[in-house]
Amino acid sequence: MEYRNLGGSGCSVSAFALGTMTFGNTTSEADSFTQLDRFVEVGGTLVDTADVYVGGESEKIIGRWLADRPDEITDRVVLATKGRFPTSEEPNGAGLSRRHLDRALTASLRRLAVDAIDLYQVHAWDPVTPIEETLSFLDSAVRAGKIRYVGLSNFTGWQVQKTVDVAEFGGFARPVTLQPQYSLLCREIEWEIVPSCEENGLGLLPWSPLAGGVLTGKYEQGAKPAEDTRLAEERMALFFAGRTQEQRTWDVVDTLRQIAQERDSTPSRIALAWVAGRPAVSSVILGARTVEQLADNLGAVDLVLTEKEEQRLTAASEVSVDYPYGGMALQQRTRPLAGGWPARMGAGTTAPPR
Repeated sequence: MEYRNLGGSGCSVSAFALGTMTFGNTTSEADSFTQLDRFVEVGGTLVDTADVYVGGESEKIIGRWLADRPDEITDRVVLATKGRFPTSEEPNGAGLSRRHLDRALTASLRRLAVDAIDLYQVHAWDPVTPIEETLSFLDSAVRAGKIRYVGLSNFTGWQVQKTVDVAEFGGFARPVTLQPQYSLLCREIEWEIVPSCEENGLGLLPWSPLAGGVLTGKYEQGAKPAEDTRLAEERMALFFAGRTQEQRTWDVVDTLRQIAQERDSTPSRIALAWVAGRPAVSSVILGARTVEQLADNLGAVDLVLTEKEEQRLTAASEVSVDYPYGGMALQQRTRPLAGGWPARMGAGTTAPPR
């Protein structure tokens, strides 16, 4: 297992993380324990959850696993959770206010049965609460020893930049990570979000790197997903059903299958290796319903794509883009401006800026 810094912090984490959204739902407690054991056995350290995963059951299962294992195993774990979404029906039962986050963090610590959470992430932007209030609370929690690092999740580029600027101006604990959706089928974050994270030293923790299972190669173009698959789930269909209507999706899947055959591997492992090799990525979150799925995903741990393989996948997954993210943006990032404008504007390009 490769280890990388958690963004700009000094904390080391495994290049692949274990996502636990299925724990207590489609993954039983016994299988959840087996997944955690297997993950740590191969050198995994970063375990990611959230207070709203199965109504807090995911955190409870992790807490019971931590209590059931010896210190020499659990001491390796870098524990991450999140708060923001509704945990009760009362008026202050959601959001990034000091009141809600205080209660959410206290409840997460209780369910996880720990004194401190290594990475506490705000699960999404809150348009109602001033970001100063949110950062002030998170800073006080760091000072109190309840959390060690602050992270963001599902923020846009301007939201990342504003949060970092306010943290620096106010002297608050600075966020070190962003957890976005990122895969061969979801590359739009490369236009604004990735550059903002690179500029400010935030590490990426991509979720759904297999696009809800589309990139596993088990689905066929035009075929209805089987009832027992993730793509058949209402929540997953909300995110990914539209992608399956695009020819680009199946071009990517075909390329994955070809490279997997050439490498004697699987499409899943190839797709995961591509995400792990992207700029600013600290750790890629693996989300598996079964122990078998996790075992297949962990096969990507030692897999490094060649430059040519990476280029084939990048070309197949390019997203059509024009102003302001096309030719002008590329030239601004790759060469000096002459007289305030690129010396040669050039035609538009389909390649997102890198």
